Amino acid sequence: MIFRDRKDAGEKLARELEKYRGEDVLVLAIPRGGVEVGCKVAEYLHAQFSLLVTRKLPFPDNPEVGFGAIAEDGSVFIIEDAAMWLPREEIDRITNEQSQEIRRRVQVLRGGRPLPEIAGRTVILIDDGLAMGSTMMASIMMCRKKTAGKIVVAVPVAGRRVLEEVSRMVDELVVLETPANFMAVAQVYSNWYDVSDAEVLEILEKGCGYK
Repeated sequence: MIFRDRKDAGEKLARELEKYRGEDVLVLAIPRGGVEVGCKVAEYLHAQFSLLVTRKLPFPDNPEVGFGAIAEDGSVFIIEDAAMWLPREEIDRITNEQSQEIRRRVQVLRGGRPLPEIAGRTVILIDDGLAMGSTMMASIMMCRKKTAGKIVVAVPVAGRRVLEEVSRMVDELVVLETPANFMAVAQVYSNWYDVSDAEVLEILEKGCGYK
């Protein structure tokens, strides 16, 4: 399956979540790439929508690759085999750097507002795809800490190895595409680009059940 763009992926993903339509669910998208996907899901399900800000912990010499991720409450997921190549002080420096970026995004993208109530609710976590899966795993850890009643991860595409890891952490996993030769999330999108803060704000202004 090839998606035209994130909007198309979100619309297709939403239909796979039909059973939650009209239920009291909370859709949380991971910015920035997951916002338009999550928005289309929330619109279709008539669900409350917000952003859960989580950041990859990138290698200093290769920022496209990460050794883990941190969520906005400080929940940290570390890939031990990757992190072993970095000294502790470097890991701490990168973690603090990304924590600052999380605070900035909460202010800019969510207007500094707190997340909606998570405890006891069904939470659907959305991103535009899972490559390493670190940001999603940190997000799941945060939702567990906040005692979500049920955690559902829903994404348009993911690698098979990551799916196995994520499936052990959640109550339900919905994935549209698992390519045999999966190299990057971008390979299943005809129109792929990095999303800016301005584009996220534009998406949010149009609706999405954002509260």
